[in-house]
Amino acid sequence: MKKILIIEDDRFVQSMLRQTIERAGYQVETADNGSIGLDLYASQAFDAVITDLIMPDTEGIETICKMKKMNAGVKVIAISGGGRNRAEDYLFLAKKLGACYTFSKPVDRKQLLSALHALVGD
Repeated sequence: MKKILIIEDDRFVQSMLRQTIERAGYQVETADNGSIGLDLYASQAFDAVITDLIMPDTEGIETICKMKKMNAGVKVIAISGGGRNRAEDYLFLAKKLGACYTFSKPVDRKQLLSALHALVGD
């Protein structure tokens, strides 16, 4: 079973993502921010990471950069609802830094699962 790490500070969004991905047959671990996510990523093997970009503590852009240093081949899906700037601005930067797919919130579940399947299979 493929293992996915979700890094999301909004508990509602985190729960929705977890349920959606688990129902699709993946194993899921969650983290409330990038710092916790990086610790989990360093201690366990994950097939892909889904990370929010705007979070307290360690935000998503920094998280992606640090994960890429740990493993250049990490498969990342970045999501954002925006912040001071439009979500597209943050997502563009995430793509430039190596995110495989990017999605604005609210995330379309079918598109997310399609991207996840393309990255890691079933």
